[in-house]
Amino acid sequence: MTPLNGSLIVTGASRGIGAAIAKLMARQGLAIAVNFSRDMAGATDVVDAILQEGGKAIAIQADVAHEEEVIQLFDTAAGKLGPVVGLVNNAGITGGFARLEALRSDQLERVLAVNVAGAILCAREAVRRMSTQRGGSGGAIVNISSLAARIGGAGEWIHYAASKGAINSFTIGLAREVGAEGIRVNAVAPGLIDTELHAAAGAPDRIARLAPSTPMQRTGTATEVAEAVAWLLSPAASYVTGTILEVGGGR
Repeated sequence: MTPLNGSLIVTGASRGIGAAIAKLMARQGLAIAVNFSRDMAGATDVVDAILQEGGKAIAIQADVAHEEEVIQLFDTAAGKLGPVVGLVNNAGITGGFARLEALRSDQLERVLAVNVAGAILCAREAVRRMSTQRGGSGGAIVNISSLAARIGGAGEWIHYAASKGAINSFTIGLAREVGAEGIRVNAVAPGLIDTELHAAAGAPDRIARLAPSTPMQRTGTATEVAEAVAWLLSPAASYVTGTILEVGGGR
């Protein structure tokens, strides 16, 4: 059971890890704001699945890289689902595969805008609503990082890895900043997870190619990542903040 009683915003929740998190947390009693940027059909499917199980959810379109859309996302969630008591910063893009010498500036700018600025803006709005110093009742933030932040992404996506390194630093700093205000801030760093991300980045064979290199000899699932997020949102993690929890099969 989660101690949170209100609405949980899950960004980038129309598929993959975000969708798994949204469905799992809805089963634990939270009203879910299923955020999406472009995939309305996917977000609608997630909402329908939650409603069919007796949960409460709505889909809200917003590009987290744009401040005004982030503010509207939080206002809509609070207005239709109740006070925002949790945030999962899951929205992210890889920017495609490229060695550094081939990386275009527009690729880099978009990755940083979504993965870093977007997560920070969403966390800012969550803190404004949840902080006990601002009249809130507290809450929890979980940022979705990546093992790429530690491994480095050499030869594939060091720009993406760098953006997730920024998320790790941000997680630690924000946790220390708002720890006395009733807000816990943690991150989950998935490893090789079997989602659409790899094909969308241009390497549909990446999962099959790299799975044997993991100590557990397999890829992880979106549900396994969602379970880690659920734990960090739960009473079982009540004394856990500023932590980067790796879910990578030992990679």
